[in-house]
Amino acid sequence: MAKLTITQLSVDDRPREKMMMHGARALSNAELLAILIGSGTVEETAIELSQRVLNDVGNSLNYLGKYDLKQLMAYKGIGEAKAITIMAAMELGRRRREEDPAERPTLGTSRDTYDYMAPRLADLPHEEFWAILLNRAGRVIDAVMVSKGGTASTAVDIKIIMRAAIQNLASAIILCHNHPSGSSSPSREDAMLTRRIAEAAQLMDLRVLDHIIVADNRYYSFADEGDL
Repeated sequence: MAKLTITQLSVDDRPREKMMMHGARALSNAELLAILIGSGTVEETAIELSQRVLNDVGNSLNYLGKYDLKQLMAYKGIGEAKAITIMAAMELGRRRREEDPAERPTLGTSRDTYDYMAPRLADLPHEEFWAILLNRAGRVIDAVMVSKGGTASTAVDIKIIMRAAIQNLASAIILCHNHPSGSSSPSREDAMLTRRIAEAAQLMDLRVLDHIIVADNRYYSFADEGDL
């Protein structure tokens, strides 16, 4: 029996038409991904290809967001243009999650800080080190990426953190970086760096309130553990 193409399906079963009639929320993840892919191959429709891709990542959009160009292009039917489209959509979703609300948030607990930074760091394949600058009321002034490194480490220049804090008239700093390995445990280097930054901040009449290590669905707080 010949396989139906998307254009031969019922209007209600075509992703684009379904979105127009019922809205984006009516579509499954596979149907939304199929819209990005646009067309499938002789062997499978765009929806079937999307279902196969999602199955390979355990139906997790977070894991799909970690795929790079080469991994996406490994699928027959996903060329460079389609892979870039998917990556762009994943990045837009990530940026939407991390957009600041109208009122700057107050980071009163380690969980608040994790929830604030996880959308930026949780699914990155490389390490990034950030400094969150706070005013006297404890509200976020800005979050500054200090450095970007490889899969195991990133070099941090303390002067960059101090300069950002002074330029923004910050009263306190929360440090944050991610571990792509998925482990939230701090390394010896993490502990040493935290102490050095805290000492430098003290000279500038600044306080380092915490250092959060973001991993997959978990985090480590130097303040909570009494390491700060």
